[in-house]
Amino acid sequence: MTGPIKIDLWPASCSTRVSKYKITKKVGSFQLKTEIFLTKMPAVSSSSGRPSRPKSKEGFKLSKALSKMSRSVLKTSKELYAELPRVAVDPSYTWLVAGLLFCLEILLNVFIILRVNYTEIDWVAYMQEVEGVINGTYDYMQLRGDTGPLVYPAGFVYVFGALYYITGHGANIRLAQFIFAGFYLVLLGLVFRIYHRTLKVPPYAFLFMCGASYRIHSIFVLRLFNDPVAMLFLYLSINLFLDKHWAWGCFWYSFAVSIKMNVLLFAPGLLLLLLTELGVVKTVARLAICAGLQLVLAVPFLLENPVGYMVRSFDLGRQFFFIWTVNWRFLPEDIFLNRYFHLSLLGLHLAALAMFAVYRWNKKNRLLDLLRLEVPMKEQEDAQLSSNEIVSVLFTSNFIGLCFSRSLHYQFYVWYYHTLYYLLWITDLPTVVRLLVLGVIEMAWNTYPSTVESSVSLHVCHLVLLGALWVRGHVSRTEGKVKKVK
Repeated sequence: MTGPIKIDLWPASCSTRVSKYKITKKVGSFQLKTEIFLTKMPAVSSSSGRPSRPKSKEGFKLSKALSKMSRSVLKTSKELYAELPRVAVDPSYTWLVAGLLFCLEILLNVFIILRVNYTEIDWVAYMQEVEGVINGTYDYMQLRGDTGPLVYPAGFVYVFGALYYITGHGANIRLAQFIFAGFYLVLLGLVFRIYHRTLKVPPYAFLFMCGASYRIHSIFVLRLFNDPVAMLFLYLSINLFLDKHWAWGCFWYSFAVSIKMNVLLFAPGLLLLLLTELGVVKTVARLAICAGLQLVLAVPFLLENPVGYMVRSFDLGRQFFFIWTVNWRFLPEDIFLNRYFHLSLLGLHLAALAMFAVYRWNKKNRLLDLLRLEVPMKEQEDAQLSSNEIVSVLFTSNFIGLCFSRSLHYQFYVWYYHTLYYLLWITDLPTVVRLLVLGVIEMAWNTYPSTVESSVSLHVCHLVLLGALWVRGHVSRTEGKVKKVK
């Protein structure tokens, strides 16, 4: 006796999985054979009452992967939140914070350009000056703009001559603003790379650097001065010095000088670095690169009127207007314009440079070593400068020049703004004092017109920082090596 028995546990129309069972049982002399087909119903959706589709193997794997990813993201978020205090103070996180701030800076610059009114100061005069060159006038004594004669070296003419054509003879101000926003972002990236190489400044300080200075953003995208363009190439050269590309660094340093000669304030520190690491012979070769570039850029003007070019483009005795001074407002105007006062400041500048060169920057305190024709092979490794030595000497050299400057105008703030954070954090000043100095300096530069109080407070902050740099002394090479080991 045999016969199939079909048992439907669910309606047949809903079945998706069938199991077949054979049952054989002997009863007396008969043998019973039975086949049972079990039909299994899949899970029923609670919302529709209909069965849901079964998950394929691929779908199951995807679901499992998404679940694992969500748990991983949650875990990472918790870990990152727990790490926030460390991210804020540990310089090894510089690139993480710098990257976030860089993205925010793009949005901030676009917002400023679109929502804050542009103020004309020197842009039209720049365009008039380079237009004279484009029209065939190469005599520097004949080149003028609305604000006076052309007083910048030849590199300025080439850079702003290119901008003259790009912006439709200088008429497209909005396009010029976006170009200068690009200059700002490139400069910021170069500055962040310097801070990443030195690992001295906690990342939270960069929040103040990017977000706290209205004046710096104004100098770039609302005023279109030539000062930030010169500083961009200066920071490019410092990055090359850090990578030990001294020849290319000197090339771009010289190009920065050819745009505006305030970059010469870095020159004393650079000369000492070159002598320390390369010796006299190779230093002379690097200086030849600097001088050669200046000559090549100036050829058209030197052929026309060499004396006129030198007098106008490198006029170290040029008189500044008292109305624009930020740092000497507390002096009577006749003293501010007095030549003996200028010579006194120059003497203090040279004395401060000499003191730092002898007692703070000279690694072995042996000045005669700087006059060696070449660094002996056995001493070359010891002569290698660390990133902190290079940056501290260059930044301090520039800062000393600003402390004893005959006058500081508002656009000159960009000459040292991005170096202040490094200089403050290599000192032993308490963090509260560092932030206070930054705040007071920012206040002084944002006070227009300057007052007796703002000028005095600026000098006090400069003297506090200069004194702290002197007390701190030079950066030891051991410190630089420890960073590399880590």
